[in-house]
Amino acid sequence: MDSRVRLGAALLAVMVSTGVFASGGKDASGKPEGAKAGAPAEIVFANFEGSGEVSVHLDAMVKEFERLNPDIRIKLETVGYNEYFTQLQTRIAGGKAPDCFDLNYENFVSYARKGVLLDLGPLLKAGGFDRTTLDERALAAFSADGLQYGLPASFSTVLLFYNKDLFDKAGLAYPTSSWTWKEEQVAAEKIRALGKDYWGLIHPVHFWEFYKTTRQNGGSLLSADGKKFSVDTPQNVETLGFMVDRIRKSNVMPSDAQMGGAGEWDMFKTGRLGMLVTGIWAFPELTRDCAFKWDVEVEPGLKAKATHFFANGLVISKDTKQPEAAMKWVSFMAASREAAKIRVDAGWELPAVTYKDVLADYMAKAAPANRKAVFESLKYIVTPPVVEQAAEMTDILNRNLQAARDGAKTPAKALSDAQAELESKIKL
Repeated sequence: MDSRVRLGAALLAVMVSTGVFASGGKDASGKPEGAKAGAPAEIVFANFEGSGEVSVHLDAMVKEFERLNPDIRIKLETVGYNEYFTQLQTRIAGGKAPDCFDLNYENFVSYARKGVLLDLGPLLKAGGFDRTTLDERALAAFSADGLQYGLPASFSTVLLFYNKDLFDKAGLAYPTSSWTWKEEQVAAEKIRALGKDYWGLIHPVHFWEFYKTTRQNGGSLLSADGKKFSVDTPQNVETLGFMVDRIRKSNVMPSDAQMGGAGEWDMFKTGRLGMLVTGIWAFPELTRDCAFKWDVEVEPGLKAKATHFFANGLVISKDTKQPEAAMKWVSFMAASREAAKIRVDAGWELPAVTYKDVLADYMAKAAPANRKAVFESLKYIVTPPVVEQAAEMTDILNRNLQAARDGAKTPAKALSDAQAELESKIKL
């Protein structure tokens, strides 16, 4: 997934038993009856979260799990995010679903309501799962229609990253948690004034940022009851106008042409970008590659604060023949101290646990200094609108938002067109 995304949960506490779960028609390790005596159970785990450079850390989790559970073997099937859901849907439709798999928050409800996920409630009860150790928001994120279909594995949020050296050069005070859009814009303009090769801010104009930014201005993409789209309201038109004007009027934010093919993180790493709105998953790379001083702060709002809630959950197929063994694996990955430490040491998002020692290790890392902003941002989390046709809704909005960004449509026209298309094509 690119730097815009990742729907994250709040800081959670998850304690899951790794003891033997009740079985029926299976042995104590979760192997189906009739499996070769002495052979480990094999669990197929499909995922996108472990793709790319972080694959080594998922491998480390598997190795540690298998050391602790010698009667179970994990077979990883890792696919990049852009192809993952297409392949997963094909497998499920063909009756070849993996035993367990990753789901991000925005796709979770759709899968749950299609009846392809196992209700984890009986397994959680049989295993002595203490529901009070879960953050209520995280538990709710991976439940649907009153049933618990998943466990939260990790969360991410989005912050305002800033170049301290450029703030010093422009004679600016550093951002604070009380900043609004107004203070952010003033700072962006002063940094832009340092020279033609300096940029004040990158705050992408696309669905993932727009739904959150509208909330900062008191808007929303859905009505309060969730039964109607409310995309083209005056607050939302004002929000999109503000975002677009940063490119097309004040030009504190570079256009695609001005970026010359460079990525958002690449622009920040040059040392000529004052501020960047992006996710905490950028910490390891920016720590490694930035030759200047930088830090983070809770993102500014206007009428309200609003920050992203990106979360990845772990679910089990309703057709698995080894639910208890699969439950042991997803419980380990979501809740064990061992897996949590691997995540923190790697800077691989944040584990969904509240082990004080593990979190102390996270807070003690050298950069950024203001890691407490990660947890402060959780006070203001908002989630994307969840509909079964999530991909189609996102595409409709992105096409129109990008038309406004590029000057092909006014913000009002872009949102009016999006509203009409959503109403005609998306069922709520």
